Amino acid sequence: MAQFNLYQEEYHPSPIMHIWLEFKRSHFALVGFAVLLLFCVITILAPLLAPYDPNVQNTNAILLPPAWEGNGTIAHLFGTNALGQDVFSRTLHACRITFGSSVILVFIALVVGVALGTLAGMNRGVKSSILNHLLDSLMAVPTLLIAIIIVAILGTGLANSMLAIILALIPQFVHQTRNFVREEMKKDYILLDRLDGASSFRIFWKSILPGMFELLAVQSTLALSVAIIDISALGFLNLGAQSPVVELGASLSQSLEVAYSAPWLIALPGFCIFLMVLSINIVGEGLRSALRNRLIH
Repeated sequence: MAQFNLYQEEYHPSPIMHIWLEFKRSHFALVGFAVLLLFCVITILAPLLAPYDPNVQNTNAILLPPAWEGNGTIAHLFGTNALGQDVFSRTLHACRITFGSSVILVFIALVVGVALGTLAGMNRGVKSSILNHLLDSLMAVPTLLIAIIIVAILGTGLANSMLAIILALIPQFVHQTRNFVREEMKKDYILLDRLDGASSFRIFWKSILPGMFELLAVQSTLALSVAIIDISALGFLNLGAQSPVVELGASLSQSLEVAYSAPWLIALPGFCIFLMVLSINIVGEGLRSALRNRLIH
Protein backbone atom coordinates (compact mmCIF):
# COMPACT_ATOMS: atom_id res chain seq x y z
CA MET A 1 0.00 0.00 0.00
CA ALA A 2 1.45 3.34 -1.04
CA GLN A 3 2.19 5.74 1.78
CA PHE A 4 0.00 8.83 1.77
CA ASN A 5 1.93 12.09 1.66
CA LEU A 6 0.00 15.19 2.60
CA TYR A 7 2.70 17.51 1.23
CA GLN A 8 3.49 16.78 -2.40
CA GLU A 9 7.11 17.92 -2.25
CA GLU A 10 9.36 17.53 -5.26
CA TYR A 11 12.27 15.15 -4.71
CA HIS A 12 15.68 16.78 -5.03
CA PRO A 13 18.62 14.36 -4.91
CA SER A 14 21.85 15.27 -3.19
CA PRO A 15 24.71 16.55 -5.39
CA ILE A 16 26.55 13.20 -5.20
CA MET A 17 23.36 11.25 -5.99
CA HIS A 18 22.65 13.63 -8.87
CA ILE A 19 26.12 12.98 -10.29
CA TRP A 20 25.57 9.21 -9.98
CA LEU A 21 22.17 9.42 -11.72
CA GLU A 22 23.77 11.31 -14.60
CA PHE A 23 26.80 9.00 -14.66
CA LYS A 24 24.87 5.74 -14.92
CA ARG A 25 22.98 6.95 -17.99
CA SER A 26 26.07 6.04 -20.00
CA HIS A 27 26.45 2.26 -20.41
CA PHE A 28 30.09 2.64 -21.45
CA ALA A 29 30.82 4.57 -18.27
CA LEU A 30 29.20 1.84 -16.17
CA VAL A 31 31.24 -0.87 -17.88
CA GLY A 32 34.43 1.14 -17.34
CA PHE A 33 33.45 1.69 -13.71
CA ALA A 34 32.89 -2.05 -13.23
CA VAL A 35 36.34 -2.83 -14.69
CA LEU A 36 37.88 -0.17 -12.47
CA LEU A 37 36.20 -1.70 -9.42
CA LEU A 38 37.61 -5.09 -10.47
CA PHE A 39 41.14 -3.68 -10.40
CA CYS A 40 40.41 -2.13 -7.00
CA VAL A 41 39.33 -5.54 -5.69
CA ILE A 42 42.46 -7.14 -7.14
CA THR A 43 44.61 -4.46 -5.51
CA ILE A 44 43.11 -5.22 -2.10
CA LEU A 45 42.66 -8.99 -2.31
CA ALA A 46 45.49 -10.10 -4.64
CA PRO A 47 47.30 -12.16 -1.93
CA LEU A 48 44.05 -14.03 -1.24
CA LEU A 49 43.07 -14.51 -4.89
CA ALA A 50 46.48 -15.72 -6.13
CA PRO A 51 46.72 -19.54 -6.01
CA TYR A 52 50.55 -19.53 -5.78
CA ASP A 53 53.34 -17.40 -4.44
CA PRO A 54 54.35 -15.22 -7.41
CA ASN A 55 58.07 -15.83 -6.82
CA VAL A 56 57.99 -19.61 -6.25
CA GLN A 57 59.73 -21.50 -9.07
CA ASN A 58 58.71 -24.93 -10.36
CA THR A 59 61.33 -26.52 -12.60
CA ASN A 60 58.86 -29.24 -13.61
CA ALA A 61 56.45 -26.70 -15.13
CA ILE A 62 58.48 -24.34 -17.33
CA LEU A 63 56.74 -22.35 -20.08
CA LEU A 64 53.43 -24.17 -19.73
CA PRO A 65 50.81 -22.64 -22.08
CA PRO A 66 47.54 -21.16 -20.75
CA ALA A 67 44.68 -23.47 -19.79
CA TRP A 68 42.80 -22.82 -23.05
CA GLU A 69 45.70 -24.21 -25.10
CA GLY A 70 45.97 -27.90 -25.92
CA ASN A 71 48.91 -28.56 -23.62
CA GLY A 72 47.67 -26.25 -20.88
CA THR A 73 46.42 -27.22 -17.45
CA ILE A 74 43.81 -25.72 -15.14
CA ALA A 75 46.38 -25.80 -12.33
CA HIS A 76 48.11 -22.86 -14.09
CA LEU A 77 45.31 -20.83 -15.63
CA PHE A 78 47.58 -18.41 -17.52
CA GLY A 79 50.48 -20.84 -17.85
CA THR A 80 53.99 -20.41 -16.44
CA ASN A 81 57.04 -18.37 -17.40
CA ALA A 82 60.63 -19.40 -18.14
CA LEU A 83 61.31 -19.93 -14.42
CA GLY A 84 58.23 -22.04 -13.81
CA GLN A 85 56.37 -19.27 -11.94
CA ASP A 86 52.59 -19.11 -12.17
CA VAL A 87 51.65 -16.28 -14.55
CA PHE A 88 48.14 -15.83 -13.12
CA SER A 89 49.50 -15.22 -9.61
CA ARG A 90 52.19 -12.90 -10.93
CA THR A 91 49.65 -10.95 -13.01
CA LEU A 92 47.41 -10.41 -9.96
CA HIS A 93 50.32 -9.17 -7.85
CA ALA A 94 51.64 -7.05 -10.74
CA CYS A 95 48.22 -5.37 -11.15
CA ARG A 96 48.21 -4.74 -7.41
CA ILE A 97 51.61 -3.03 -7.49
CA THR A 98 50.99 -1.01 -10.66
CA PHE A 99 47.44 0.13 -9.88
CA GLY A 100 47.89 0.54 -6.13
CA SER A 101 51.11 2.52 -6.49
CA SER A 102 49.48 4.78 -9.08
CA VAL A 103 46.53 5.55 -6.80
CA ILE A 104 48.84 6.40 -3.89
CA LEU A 105 51.14 8.67 -5.85
CA VAL A 106 48.24 10.48 -7.58
CA PHE A 107 46.66 11.15 -4.18
CA ILE A 108 49.93 12.58 -2.83
CA ALA A 109 50.48 14.67 -5.97
CA LEU A 110 46.88 15.92 -5.72
CA VAL A 111 47.24 17.07 -2.10
CA VAL A 112 50.62 18.75 -2.62
CA GLY A 113 49.66 20.25 -5.98
CA VAL A 114 46.39 21.71 -4.73
CA ALA A 115 48.15 23.24 -1.71
CA LEU A 116 50.89 24.85 -3.82
CA GLY A 117 48.45 25.90 -6.54
CA THR A 118 46.21 27.57 -3.99
CA LEU A 119 49.14 29.51 -2.53
CA ALA A 120 50.23 30.58 -6.02
CA GLY A 121 46.69 31.60 -6.98
CA MET A 122 45.81 33.53 -3.84
CA ASN A 123 49.13 35.38 -3.49
CA ARG A 124 50.63 38.10 -5.62
CA GLY A 125 54.13 39.43 -6.05
CA VAL A 126 57.58 38.30 -7.18
CA LYS A 127 57.48 34.89 -5.46
CA SER A 128 54.18 34.00 -7.07
CA SER A 129 55.41 35.18 -10.48
CA ILE A 130 58.62 33.10 -10.25
CA LEU A 131 56.65 30.02 -9.19
CA ASN A 132 54.19 30.48 -12.04
CA HIS A 133 56.91 30.79 -14.70
CA LEU A 134 58.80 27.80 -13.29
CA LEU A 135 55.68 25.64 -13.37
CA ASP A 136 54.81 26.77 -16.90
CA SER A 137 58.27 25.67 -18.06
CA LEU A 138 57.92 22.28 -16.35
CA MET A 139 54.51 21.76 -17.96
CA ALA A 140 56.20 21.78 -21.37
CA VAL A 141 58.31 18.71 -20.48
CA PRO A 142 56.66 15.24 -20.66
CA THR A 143 56.12 13.63 -17.26
CA LEU A 144 57.92 10.44 -18.27
CA LEU A 145 61.05 12.38 -19.24
CA ILE A 146 61.00 14.21 -15.90
CA ALA A 147 60.55 10.89 -14.09
CA ILE A 148 63.48 9.30 -15.98
CA ILE A 149 65.75 12.23 -15.09
CA ILE A 150 64.77 12.06 -11.41
CA VAL A 151 65.23 8.27 -11.28
CA ALA A 152 68.64 8.66 -12.92
CA ILE A 153 69.58 11.00 -10.06
CA LEU A 154 67.99 9.09 -7.16
CA GLY A 155 68.57 5.57 -8.40
CA THR A 156 66.34 2.72 -9.55
CA GLY A 157 63.60 1.08 -7.53
CA LEU A 158 59.84 1.26 -7.08
CA ALA A 159 59.98 3.85 -4.27
CA ASN A 160 62.25 6.17 -6.26
CA SER A 161 60.13 5.77 -9.40
CA MET A 162 56.99 6.63 -7.41
CA LEU A 163 58.71 9.71 -5.97
CA ALA A 164 59.83 10.72 -9.45
CA ILE A 165 56.31 10.42 -10.88
CA ILE A 166 54.88 12.37 -7.94
CA LEU A 167 57.32 15.21 -8.61
CA ALA A 168 56.46 15.04 -12.31
CA LEU A 169 52.67 15.16 -11.71
CA ILE A 170 52.64 17.93 -9.09
CA PRO A 171 53.15 20.78 -11.64
CA GLN A 172 50.00 19.72 -13.50
CA PHE A 173 47.86 19.91 -10.38
CA VAL A 174 49.51 23.19 -9.39
CA HIS A 175 48.86 24.68 -12.83
CA GLN A 176 45.18 23.71 -12.93
CA THR A 177 44.55 24.75 -9.33
CA ARG A 178 46.36 28.07 -9.71
CA ASN A 179 44.33 29.06 -12.77
CA PHE A 180 41.06 28.08 -11.11
CA VAL A 181 41.82 29.91 -7.86
CA ARG A 182 42.90 33.04 -9.75
CA GLU A 183 39.61 33.18 -11.63
CA GLU A 184 37.58 32.57 -8.48
CA MET A 185 39.43 35.27 -6.52
CA LYS A 186 38.11 37.86 -8.99
CA LYS A 187 34.47 37.03 -8.30
CA ASP A 188 32.12 38.97 -6.06
CA TYR A 189 31.39 36.23 -3.54
CA ILE A 190 35.10 36.06 -2.61
CA LEU A 191 35.09 39.84 -2.07
CA LEU A 192 32.07 39.47 0.18
CA ASP A 193 33.86 36.77 2.17
CA ARG A 194 36.86 39.02 2.64
CA LEU A 195 34.66 41.94 3.72
CA ASP A 196 32.99 39.57 6.16
CA GLY A 197 36.40 38.97 7.78
CA ALA A 198 37.02 35.42 6.50
CA SER A 199 40.62 34.21 6.51
CA SER A 200 42.35 32.92 3.39
CA PHE A 201 42.09 29.32 4.62
CA ARG A 202 38.36 29.67 5.29
CA ILE A 203 37.82 31.24 1.87
CA PHE A 204 39.59 28.31 0.23
CA TRP A 205 37.97 25.59 2.36
CA LYS A 206 34.40 26.91 2.35
CA SER A 207 34.11 28.85 -0.91
CA ILE A 208 36.74 27.73 -3.46
CA LEU A 209 37.33 24.02 -2.74
CA PRO A 210 33.68 22.89 -3.21
CA GLY A 211 33.71 24.40 -6.70
CA MET A 212 36.93 22.58 -7.59
CA PHE A 213 35.43 19.11 -7.37
CA GLU A 214 34.81 18.79 -11.11
CA LEU A 215 38.31 20.03 -11.96
CA LEU A 216 40.04 17.75 -9.44
CA ALA A 217 37.97 14.70 -10.39
CA VAL A 218 38.75 15.02 -14.08
CA GLN A 219 42.42 15.92 -13.49
CA SER A 220 42.85 12.98 -11.10
CA THR A 221 41.56 10.45 -13.64
CA LEU A 222 43.91 11.83 -16.29
CA ALA A 223 46.82 11.78 -13.83
CA LEU A 224 46.00 8.19 -12.80
CA SER A 225 46.20 6.93 -16.38
CA VAL A 226 49.48 8.84 -16.89
CA ALA A 227 50.86 7.38 -13.64
CA ILE A 228 50.04 3.81 -14.70
CA ILE A 229 51.76 4.30 -18.05
CA ASP A 230 54.80 5.97 -16.45
CA ILE A 231 55.24 3.29 -13.75
CA SER A 232 54.94 0.56 -16.39
CA ALA A 233 57.37 2.38 -18.70
CA LEU A 234 59.96 2.81 -15.93
CA GLY A 235 59.55 -0.85 -14.99
CA PHE A 236 59.95 -1.87 -18.63
CA LEU A 237 63.17 0.19 -18.86
CA ASN A 238 64.43 -1.52 -15.67
CA LEU A 239 64.36 1.83 -13.85
CA GLY A 240 61.33 1.09 -11.70
CA ALA A 241 60.34 -2.01 -9.73
CA GLN A 242 63.19 -4.47 -9.28
CA SER A 243 63.02 -8.22 -8.64
CA PRO A 244 61.47 -9.81 -6.58
CA VAL A 245 58.78 -7.07 -6.79
CA VAL A 246 56.27 -8.04 -9.50
CA GLU A 247 55.07 -5.17 -11.70
CA LEU A 248 53.37 -5.13 -15.11
CA GLY A 249 56.05 -3.15 -16.97
CA ALA A 250 58.85 -5.21 -15.43
CA SER A 251 56.97 -8.41 -16.36
CA LEU A 252 56.83 -7.24 -19.97
CA SER A 253 60.56 -6.57 -19.98
CA GLN A 254 61.41 -9.94 -18.43
CA SER A 255 59.29 -11.78 -21.02
CA LEU A 256 60.93 -10.29 -24.13
CA GLU A 257 63.47 -13.12 -24.39
CA VAL A 258 60.74 -15.74 -24.81
CA ALA A 259 58.24 -13.55 -26.67
CA TYR A 260 58.15 -15.78 -29.76
CA SER A 261 57.90 -19.11 -27.94
CA ALA A 262 55.52 -17.84 -25.20
CA PRO A 263 53.59 -14.84 -26.54
CA TRP A 264 51.04 -15.01 -23.72
CA LEU A 265 53.72 -13.70 -21.34
CA ILE A 266 53.71 -10.45 -23.32
CA ALA A 267 49.98 -10.33 -24.11
CA LEU A 268 48.63 -10.66 -20.56
CA PRO A 269 50.55 -7.83 -18.82
CA GLY A 270 50.08 -5.60 -21.87
CA PHE A 271 46.34 -6.29 -21.91
CA CYS A 272 46.10 -5.45 -18.19
CA ILE A 273 47.83 -2.10 -18.73
CA PHE A 274 45.58 -1.35 -21.69
CA LEU A 275 42.45 -2.29 -19.72
CA MET A 276 43.48 -0.15 -16.74
CA VAL A 277 44.11 2.95 -18.82
CA LEU A 278 41.01 2.44 -20.97
CA SER A 279 38.68 1.97 -17.99
CA ILE A 280 40.10 5.03 -16.21
CA ASN A 281 39.67 7.19 -19.31
CA ILE A 282 36.10 5.96 -19.84
CA VAL A 283 35.22 6.67 -16.20
CA GLY A 284 36.87 10.08 -16.42
CA GLU A 285 34.90 10.99 -19.54
CA GLY A 286 31.67 9.72 -17.97
CA LEU A 287 32.34 11.69 -14.81
CA ARG A 288 33.08 14.82 -16.83
CA SER A 289 29.80 14.45 -18.74
CA ALA A 290 27.85 13.77 -15.53
CA LEU A 291 29.25 16.88 -13.86
CA ARG A 292 28.54 18.99 -16.94
CA ASN A 293 24.95 17.73 -17.19
CA ARG A 294 24.41 18.31 -13.46
CA LEU A 295 25.40 21.94 -13.86
CA ILE A 296 23.13 22.35 -16.89
CA HIS A 297 20.10 20.87 -15.12
